Amino acid sequence: MNASPDLTSAAHQAYAASLQLAGSRGIDRSRALQIMAEALLERQDDILEANTLDLEISREMAVPELILDWLKLTPERLQTTGSILQRLAEISDPTQQVLNIPSFQVDQCQTYYQLMPLGVIALVYEAFPELGAIAAGLCIRTGNSLILRGGTEASHSNQVIGETLRLAIEDSGLPVDALQHLPSDQGDNIRELVTLDRYVNLVIPYGRSSLVQQVIRQATCPVLKTAIGNCYLYWSPSGNLEVTRWMILDSHQSEPDAVNAIEKVLVYRQHSTTSLMMLWNSLKEKGFELRGDAELIAEFPEIFTAEAKESEWNQAYLNSTIAFKVVDGLETAIAWMNAHSSGHADCLATESYQESRQFAMGITSAMSYINASPRFYRIPKRGSPIVLGMSNQKGHRRGLISLETLTTVKHIVQGNGMG
Repeated sequence: MNASPDLTSAAHQAYAASLQLAGSRGIDRSRALQIMAEALLERQDDILEANTLDLEISREMAVPELILDWLKLTPERLQTTGSILQRLAEISDPTQQVLNIPSFQVDQCQTYYQLMPLGVIALVYEAFPELGAIAAGLCIRTGNSLILRGGTEASHSNQVIGETLRLAIEDSGLPVDALQHLPSDQGDNIRELVTLDRYVNLVIPYGRSSLVQQVIRQATCPVLKTAIGNCYLYWSPSGNLEVTRWMILDSHQSEPDAVNAIEKVLVYRQHSTTSLMMLWNSLKEKGFELRGDAELIAEFPEIFTAEAKESEWNQAYLNSTIAFKVVDGLETAIAWMNAHSSGHADCLATESYQESRQFAMGITSAMSYINASPRFYRIPKRGSPIVLGMSNQKGHRRGLISLETLTTVKHIVQGNGMG
């Protein structure tokens, strides 16, 4: 399928702007980010009004409750987004990092590599209106252009946010075409966008698994997969009950998207019944729906609302549902997680150092958490990276999608002429 002239033009403009951005000074991009943060908060009322309209239309169209939660903006969410942009303005320019390459040397030359912008990044996302602003901040900080293609459910919110950020970028003196906002009422422009590999250097799909898989199937551009939910926890017999309970509950506290929520728990076959009952009753008191495998359903029918179907072990619930399954030990748990989890964050509760090492080395997921909550923070504490989401692929980058994820490396060989 050939891309429409408008879409091709937008991609070409983003590409041309990326060449200008790559040569811009870090201080100028910091100033742009500050102006973007201020503009976003100045137009808060307009953005919230547009968001209210999106919510009304979405409810009339019976959009799933999950998407409505992702869609609904609040003053607090906008304030957080403004704070993220401000934080990004204060971070040193990542593209100024120069690193030595000890393993690659040329006679009588200095060899090193430098982080460089990727060029043009496309974000294809559903709901999450503020995500476009966060992605724009990450791209301006790293000297990349950004093409935004949001979902129809957030069309009015995305339009106002996109206009606001473009004006801010223009006011800062950076190329306004560094940010492109595509209309969401043209369903086929996702396919067109992700096949513009002449201009687009990376596509990031963000949302439900169905959207991510659609982009992966259609794209000819490089794709950075993201994942939400379906994280596993193995509760070892030596694992502390309170630690296990805290890990599960805390993982569900991320707002508005519990990216790393623990939705599946594997327990040792000979685990203490008393401890299991204490955990299950505690979770039910917190409003969680519990499902179990056939063995647990048969032994504890009063605890579980339903048996988890075979397909559920591979899928994210993205709500307050947790499924429990019996396994024969750590090795079985690791094998099950590697086969069924979404592969971005899996967990272990144990008091055994040997189990900790075996789990850390055996799990193929991008990140493993041992006696630690996998809770996802889009705006973490000072000193921690600001991230867009989590990637579960073994390819371009894995784990947290941070500033470094949006860069590549250039090898530089500096000599003095003939040796």
